[in-house]
Amino acid sequence: MNTLLDAVRTGRCDLVTTLITPLTAGERRALLPELTALRREIRTWDWSRRWDAEPTLRALHLAGAACHTGPAAAASWIAARDLRDGRPRDTARLAALLTARDPAWRADVAHRLAARTATVEDDYPLIRALLHGTQAPAPTTDGFVHAWARATTTTTSTGTGTGTTTGRRPRPRPRPLRVALREDPYTAQLVPRLFETTEPAPSLTWYDDPHTPGRWPAELAHLATEGTVQRRTLLTAAVGRLLRGGRTNHLAFYTDLLDVLDPTTDERAEHTADWIALAADAPSPTAGRAQQTLTALFEAGRLPADRLAEMSAAVLFRPEKKLVRAQLVLLGKALRRDAEDRHTLLPATAAAFGHPDTALQEKALKLVAAHLRPDDNALRTGLAFDAEQLGPALRRTAATLLGAIADPAGGTGTDGYEETLPAAPAHRPLTTAGRSVAETVELVAALAKTNAPTTEETETALDLLVRHAHQDRTALAAALLPALADRHWAREDAGHADPAHLSAPELLAAAVLGRLDPADLSPRRPIHGRGFGQHCIHDALQRVTTARAREAALRLLTDPLPFLLATPTRDCGTLEPHDLITRLTAYARQGATPAPADFAQALLRVRRDPQAAAAADALATGEGRRLAAWLTADGEPAPHTRHVSEDGGPRPWWGAERPTLRRIVLEVSEHLVIQKEFPAVFHPLGRPRTGTPRCWHWRGQELAHLAVLPQDRETQAVWLLPDLTGCAIEEGRGAGEVLSRLAELGGPAGPALHLAVATGLGARHAEDRLAAVDALLVLAARRELDTALLGRDLAELLRLGTVKPNRLADAARTAAATGAYATTWAFLAGALPAVLADGPVRGAGELLAVAADCVEHCGPRGPLPEGLAPAAARKGTSQLATQARRLHTALTTTTAAG
Repeated sequence: MNTLLDAVRTGRCDLVTTLITPLTAGERRALLPELTALRREIRTWDWSRRWDAEPTLRALHLAGAACHTGPAAAASWIAARDLRDGRPRDTARLAALLTARDPAWRADVAHRLAARTATVEDDYPLIRALLHGTQAPAPTTDGFVHAWARATTTTTSTGTGTGTTTGRRPRPRPRPLRVALREDPYTAQLVPRLFETTEPAPSLTWYDDPHTPGRWPAELAHLATEGTVQRRTLLTAAVGRLLRGGRTNHLAFYTDLLDVLDPTTDERAEHTADWIALAADAPSPTAGRAQQTLTALFEAGRLPADRLAEMSAAVLFRPEKKLVRAQLVLLGKALRRDAEDRHTLLPATAAAFGHPDTALQEKALKLVAAHLRPDDNALRTGLAFDAEQLGPALRRTAATLLGAIADPAGGTGTDGYEETLPAAPAHRPLTTAGRSVAETVELVAALAKTNAPTTEETETALDLLVRHAHQDRTALAAALLPALADRHWAREDAGHADPAHLSAPELLAAAVLGRLDPADLSPRRPIHGRGFGQHCIHDALQRVTTARAREAALRLLTDPLPFLLATPTRDCGTLEPHDLITRLTAYARQGATPAPADFAQALLRVRRDPQAAAAADALATGEGRRLAAWLTADGEPAPHTRHVSEDGGPRPWWGAERPTLRRIVLEVSEHLVIQKEFPAVFHPLGRPRTGTPRCWHWRGQELAHLAVLPQDRETQAVWLLPDLTGCAIEEGRGAGEVLSRLAELGGPAGPALHLAVATGLGARHAEDRLAAVDALLVLAARRELDTALLGRDLAELLRLGTVKPNRLADAARTAAATGAYATTWAFLAGALPAVLADGPVRGAGELLAVAADCVEHCGPRGPLPEGLAPAAARKGTSQLATQARRLHTALTTTTAAG
């Protein structure tokens, strides 16, 4: 073993440098095979040995970088992750070894290192050392530019001070950013690149006040003053970067830089088109800055009417009320300054007629009324067309000003209003009879690679496997084996598989292939759940589905079933009574004994139809009599109780106290039939269960669990309520999707389901609120929605603070926008007293605005909501007072008309 390799193994970097320096290029290349072999050896060391081998790694890294003569290979060795340790790189020693290389070689290596995004920041000092004296341009990759900005911000210089007089090493002290930029030879080249990177360099935003000297915005402006970077370059680059868009916090630096540069009127006018584009499409803070810039241009007389109209047509479509309000003010100033511009500006003003906020619609209409002249016939015609976007009440006002206005709904006002509701969801039939072995194998192979199969897919696969195994298990196994060759449990030498690690279709496939031990499938064997605790309903539901799959697999090995009884008739999980009766008849004819869990699941899925009870009883079997009883009285959902709970919510793992929360809690009573007549695994579904505690189960199974009780929405709504409440008052999310699917199932739509919908309408996250609106519209389309009950629930939730008015307003606006104005008003009428009773409540004005919009569209008749008259009598121009007066006027007008 040579001396250099000994020095590397012992981690002596100083000796490595001494030994390599006098070597020729050929001698260095000759050492590479041994160094590469050592690198492979180190990769096989366990972690304890590698922890002690940091000196060896540093010496190996140094030696390999110096011995590679090709720039690509050298850069690859230097940037290798497996040769790095947690300590800072010894840049000076490595740079000294590479300094003697050709300048072009060093520049090539530097640029290759700069192109490696993962390591460029760590290698930045080495890259700068390699570039020194080469006269090569700086790399312009995003990573290098970010590293340059960071290094320039935190750069240090060596102080002299007392450290030199005492013989101690002088301490480094920070060097001002202005000095670092002045002394850096790459400043003029890299500053423009700061505006071209995909994301801004993080160090650019390290400031509180952008005008403070020593911070990037102020120092870039100083560079422009000195002439190091052209001022025009900075202005154009900053505006161009804003046009590219991005997150608000990423764009803040560029807007701050523009503030520091303080462009002149001529410089601002040069980018008029850019400001208009930013005002139209940029994030709200950036659009506001652009709007202010354009306002300044207008006041300086540098914004013509046509450009102002172009800007207004874009800004007035934005949802931000502040921007729209400011634009209308600017239009008013322009119209007062030159009345002849009305032909250009009033059509642009009409863009606000379509804004969802009726107060802004009214402001735009008043602006048109103030500046429209009697002889503006052509202008009036065009504005009348735009006025069709106004709300019904304002449309009548506009008709007086502009002439006849068509009703966009095709009617003549609220008298011709027709409620528009989506069609009730139609469920697909689930058929398995007649499907071939090839189709079965294809479906099972696909489900083996799927993490979240649907109920339809799972149930189809289970029934097909049972059917074909009953007919010819050997043929089915021969077809399954190659399709599942990539599954470890399917190999012939794998032994018996563990049922706990297999999904339901895999469980039956493993039974077909003989990879299961019947003893592992015994009902007496415990089923490990996926929840945290025995009280988790999701764990109980998962145990039911797992027990049924194990039971089918065991029967496949011992007494094969001809088919499954509980296979749903439709994809939602519902089983029609006549289908179950037909299957029981076939079982009796073939002498097959129903599997207990399969039959129990069939009862839970069957649609309750008392008229089918006689046919079930006529089977003259135990299962037929149980089915007949279930279709009449035994299958009725268990009743539930309701009360308000005061608690601190679930305590976090660190034990901190939670504020006291008041929430509505539902509790399901005991279902005695399930407790006494169903298999033991089903008993938790029939026990009394409260909705107070929330569990932390594995997410993703809730939709599949809905198919366990597809005809009992009330019980499932009780179980779902804690998750929905968490979505409303905490940071929970995702329960809304379960709610929307729950509404599509069967069984009564009673108080529990309505409370669940009401809670979902106040969820924190928009996607959960949207799903709750879907559930509401499904119930309305199926004529199962009790709007009075829903309104009372919302009122109670608003008083408790579970539902916030602004969130409910957003959900109600979404429901109304589908055309369900009458339905939306019907439940809002019952909820409004809760936000009008105790004075101004945050978000109340927004909720009143949605209610007024609904009333103006559908023209309902009835008493005023309690508290509306006092609210409408309030003085002032607050949104609450304005919208209360609007709602009051709309209701009294329709009542008087009736």
